[in-house]
Amino acid sequence: MEEYRIGPWDHLEGTVDPGIVLEQYVPPELEAIAWKVAELYEMKVSDMTLVTSKPDKGGAIWKMNTDRGPRSIKVLHREPKRSLFSVGSQEYLVNQGARVPSLIRTKDDRLYVEAGGKLWIVTEWIESLVQASKIDLEGAAQLCTGLGEFHKLSQGYVPPFGAARSTRLPRWPKYYEKIIAKIGWFRDIAQAYPELSASSRLLSIVDDYDRQAREIYEKFKLSSYPRMAAMGDPHWGLAHQDYGWSNGQMGPGGIWIIDLDGVAYDLPIRDLRKLITSTMDDMGVWDLTWIRGMIEAYHQANPIDRETFELLWLDMAFPNEFYKHVKEIVYQPTLFMETELNGILDRVLIAESTKWQALAELEQDKANYVPGHYPEQEAAVLLPVERTERVLEGQELPMPELLPPAAMVEPVTTQPNIIPISPMEPVAVLPLIETGQPTRRIAASRPRRTAKDKSQRRNAKALPPQRNTKTRPARQDVKVLPFARDTKAQPAAQDAKALPVAQDAKAQPAAKRRRKPASSQKRSAAKKSVLKKQAAKKRSVQKSASLLKPAVRVTPPKRRTKPDRSKQALKLAPKQKQKTSQTKKPAGVFNPNKNRAGKTTRVRKPAAANNRKAARR
Repeated sequence: MEEYRIGPWDHLEGTVDPGIVLEQYVPPELEAIAWKVAELYEMKVSDMTLVTSKPDKGGAIWKMNTDRGPRSIKVLHREPKRSLFSVGSQEYLVNQGARVPSLIRTKDDRLYVEAGGKLWIVTEWIESLVQASKIDLEGAAQLCTGLGEFHKLSQGYVPPFGAARSTRLPRWPKYYEKIIAKIGWFRDIAQAYPELSASSRLLSIVDDYDRQAREIYEKFKLSSYPRMAAMGDPHWGLAHQDYGWSNGQMGPGGIWIIDLDGVAYDLPIRDLRKLITSTMDDMGVWDLTWIRGMIEAYHQANPIDRETFELLWLDMAFPNEFYKHVKEIVYQPTLFMETELNGILDRVLIAESTKWQALAELEQDKANYVPGHYPEQEAAVLLPVERTERVLEGQELPMPELLPPAAMVEPVTTQPNIIPISPMEPVAVLPLIETGQPTRRIAASRPRRTAKDKSQRRNAKALPPQRNTKTRPARQDVKVLPFARDTKAQPAAQDAKALPVAQDAKAQPAAKRRRKPASSQKRSAAKKSVLKKQAAKKRSVQKSASLLKPAVRVTPPKRRTKPDRSKQALKLAPKQKQKTSQTKKPAGVFNPNKNRAGKTTRVRKPAAANNRKAARR
């Protein structure tokens, strides 16, 4: 039976019982996996209640009552290596002292479990969490203070090994370009359905929003964004990407932030902008008092500079809310334009009437913030990195950080598991020593030899060490070059590395082949003579052995004829006697033709003896 693979179940809308809301429903197979995952933890679960689910994505969260207290179990709907980035960030924030639910480890000391093709986590359940007040500025200010604390504590995070590096820091230009392009789509769709009443109304305002988007984008290009983004991901830390009144709630000590499975590297004021503009949209009016109060509350927890404030203002001025409400027209144009578009346009236009006046006054507050320090430097190439390493189940291993420019990275001391890897040190060659001792190459770290290095090593011949250093000390003013194997047929090797010389050495021509000392020549001659004598002795021994060894004469086979087996032929055939030649040796001399008993054996004479006898004749 194949393992159940977790995926979206929104296609079951017409198959489940009537009255069941898909956000409060999960397939039975998914719930069975949840119970099996809970068995891997040191706890006894008495009951499990579904809190909410994401049928269009395949995620869900349950509340469990256990013997260790209330806990939550959650299946992360993203890919495992992307979810590992979020799991590592949550553990990092807990260690930094942030108010986020702590992860419970499994029986074998793992932070998560992989089942059904997804990652599962178990966290503490904070019973006393309540939403901050929406009706007054105090609740909004508390929410912004908690967000600033979260951003500040997330700085320096490095994802674990095997995790996908999720970053939106370099994607701000692409984000603006995408919205500008889709606003053009809104115009095209409205022109394609002229018979609908909302079509003409959308066409009357879409050009204004298109102009606003293009003007703000041109101002964004002139901002400090490139220099700010070049500071690198760990410098800015993480953005929640879905922060709001439901994911930031009041609890023990302040605001607790939950639902961290979508965190990513980004400029932190993107979260603040989303919170401010969504609050103004809910209020239906852009209230400058609320906007300033929310920014100031965030500034107290995580100070912002003038360049950051400018980006915040540009992001607020961009038509984000218009795009967010109207983008559904792309999926179901006719149904959306007939049922929802008119009401949405009424809401957007009411808020738009007060937006620009509030922003014009807010722009004057820029002088209240000190300039930041973002040096002019070549912008680093910041692209999202998708790692192909297989996710190691539960193993918390460090992942080496990408190498941005030197001025971009601040030292991070909060990751004790990360082992820095030093680059390979070059080979250090000591200069010539004046004491006359042979020069040696001292390698700090020996690199791996390539095919080219081996070829150079074969072509280059190492110099012999100077044995007699008393009578012939090493010369310090001569640059000695290695020579080829055959100096007559080949020039000196060009690829060979020469030993370093003193700085005051004078230029000298290439040295000729060095002669051996007289003592060495005598030793070579004596050795050659000994070798010659040994070779001659060996040949004489081999020659005498060949004389003693009986030779076997090879004669061509005679032609066979059919014998005459008649009685008459047998009577007429004469009897022939075999003649054998016997070789006698005088007594006391080794005779190879006698056996151990002393009897002479009948053997042939050696071929060499027969040849000498024939020559004497």
